[in-house]
Amino acid sequence: MILTQILRPACVKVPLDGKDKKSAIIELVDVLDNNGLLLDKETALQAVLTREETRSTGIGSGIAIPHGKCTAVKELVMAIGIAAEPIEFESVDGKGVSIIILLVSPANQTGPHIQALAKISRLMLDEEFRQKLQKVGSPDELYELLSNKENE
Repeated sequence: MILTQILRPACVKVPLDGKDKKSAIIELVDVLDNNGLLLDKETALQAVLTREETRSTGIGSGIAIPHGKCTAVKELVMAIGIAAEPIEFESVDGKGVSIIILLVSPANQTGPHIQALAKISRLMLDEEFRQKLQKVGSPDELYELLSNKENE
């Protein structure tokens, strides 16, 4: 799976305006909606927030991957935001999050959803790459960084 085939450059927000978990998630759902990728913004938001209530998607190392499955999309969609200051996300390591990668996928398409989560997790194992992501100054810079990493 190639994430830059899913992620549109217009779905990158640097920096995020939100200062807490819920507002950051809402902001990224809005980005997807503003780009015409959601059939129903409220359904998508509720799916992500409901999943987040089950267990935090803050996976540690400054990363969160909020995600949900619902009828609000026809295919897997993705948005990425970088917070200027770490956001409390109830992460497994207890640290704040600055890289937030939002995924929303159809309820009946588990494969692409799992593949995207796995690919993101593998990419985020690279500490140098994570640090570069946290320091990007623009959406274009983030997209180019991700694209170059995937093409290594």
